Amino acid sequence: MRITAYCRVSTTKQGESGLGIEAQREAIRAYAAANAADIIGEYIEVESGRKNDRLELLKALKHARVTGSRLVIARLDRLSRSASFLFNLQDAGVDFVCCDNPHATPLTIGILALVAQTEAESISARIKAALAVTKAQGTKLGNPNGANALRRANKGNTDAVRTIKARANARAHDLTDVLEDVIAKGHITLKQQASELNKRGIKTARGGRWHPSSVSNVRARLEPDSMDA
Repeated sequence: MRITAYCRVSTTKQGESGLGIEAQREAIRAYAAANAADIIGEYIEVESGRKNDRLELLKALKHARVTGSRLVIARLDRLSRSASFLFNLQDAGVDFVCCDNPHATPLTIGILALVAQTEAESISARIKAALAVTKAQGTKLGNPNGANALRRANKGNTDAVRTIKARANARAHDLTDVLEDVIAKGHITLKQQASELNKRGIKTARGGRWHPSSVSNVRARLEPDSMDA
């Protein structure tokens, strides 16, 4: 098994705590050793967990999709405290695992995500209340977006088709840089490109091997920006 590691702290000062980068890296290394896995990529970020458009996280997700590897994080809240983000991550087909709960199922991860988001909102509410003591009104806790996130599980057939197409298009664009490099290295025909992608350990969207037809399908999705060959 191959894994892509992602570590995050909110501030540089957290490096001194149990959620520090080194502590997270050690947890991921231990997971890799226990599962005879190779760490083929590592992404480290200092950014708030409230932001889901984090640059290094996006790079890690792209790397995991392109290589067919598993995204591994030390703790669920290191990835995101947003339940909707984690549900969308599952919809996107990214295989990920949390070292603090490696046997969690998609259902339990969803529940934990809701709990984590509620906790984050609770902390935020208490801080605001402390700064505005004169208002002295109760803090409303809970997850206002949780129901919407859960309802997305009951998508109709049309939404399912859209999701599949969007996922395929996203996968194709993830491979743009790789295909450009393959062609730049002199692999001109579809057969040569398929062979080179297999040599590089790049998996298809379904985790299989490349064939000329699958390369052609990916390039067709990149029209009108596809590369001539």
